[in-house]
Amino acid sequence: MLISQIKDANGEIVVAVREPGGAAKSVNNAGSVYALAMEAADGGKSLASVIEAHGYGDAVDLEKAYAEGRFLPPITHPDAAHLHLTGTGLTHLGSAATRDSMHKKTTEAAEETLTDSMKMFKMGLENGKPKSGEKGVQPEWFYKGNGYGTAAPGAPLISPSFALDGGEEPEMAGIYVISKDGSPFRIGFALSNEFSDHVTERINYLYLAHSKLRPAAYGPEIRIGAAPDDIRGTSRIKRGDKVIFEKPFLSGEANMSHTFANLEYHHFKYGLFRVPGDVHVHMFGTATLSFADGVKTEEGDVFEIEVAEFGLPLRNPLAVAAEEEIAVRQL
Repeated sequence: MLISQIKDANGEIVVAVREPGGAAKSVNNAGSVYALAMEAADGGKSLASVIEAHGYGDAVDLEKAYAEGRFLPPITHPDAAHLHLTGTGLTHLGSAATRDSMHKKTTEAAEETLTDSMKMFKMGLENGKPKSGEKGVQPEWFYKGNGYGTAAPGAPLISPSFALDGGEEPEMAGIYVISKDGSPFRIGFALSNEFSDHVTERINYLYLAHSKLRPAAYGPEIRIGAAPDDIRGTSRIKRGDKVIFEKPFLSGEANMSHTFANLEYHHFKYGLFRVPGDVHVHMFGTATLSFADGVKTEEGDVFEIEVAEFGLPLRNPLAVAAEEEIAVRQL
């Protein structure tokens, strides 16, 4: 089942559900995806059963809503500061050629010659998929911001004026709520664009934290439940009428050095991330970057990430913010 939320003519939230490839219907008296998810988490029910109990209303034309700019992120929080955007990197194997190359580098090179990134990738290869009942190695982890940094599907991803680059990172994101007793519950997975500044990151790896403090987009729809083992789609960039970049996008555990469960454990092991009522959008990394192919994005470029099993493609244009004067004043 796919779930999303759009705005109606009055600006109110309409929750829509459908099966992949099927028509969407509204959920009666839903309020929001967040409200439905918390009802399920706090009531010990599945989200599907909660939706079924609410019942279905009118048909929803999702394509029309997308064209009219009425899509919201597929989950929002009433207080945006309680929605957390985070992620992990160095988790994907990439193509077969890349995988072979990485294996060769990490197994034949002397440990002291490996970069920190390569060492972390090697750790994931060796212990990112632990046996049942065991804890695997912790991954790279980063913070992107909160709900104020989310861009709705179709809305611009705004690069700050001081950024050196604004590049896409097509990823899968896990979508979670925390129940009233502090237990994390996964709603499902969604496409995401973990928009980043790769030029800044390349200057020095210690600038990674700076490079990640950028907006992110996810959706338009959440696929409820577990993710397929092998996820295959396309990442592209359009400039006007031309496609200037297009490449396969691979994810799922068959294409990763970590299990989703291992990555989830190492995020939610921190009590800070188990605050009742909070929402988490956690991005799981990628092996497909236009930046790696030498593409320099420009304002107005449109990022598009598409995987058939996850519903409508995620599209966002690139915009650049006006320069701001920032000064701290003494009280």
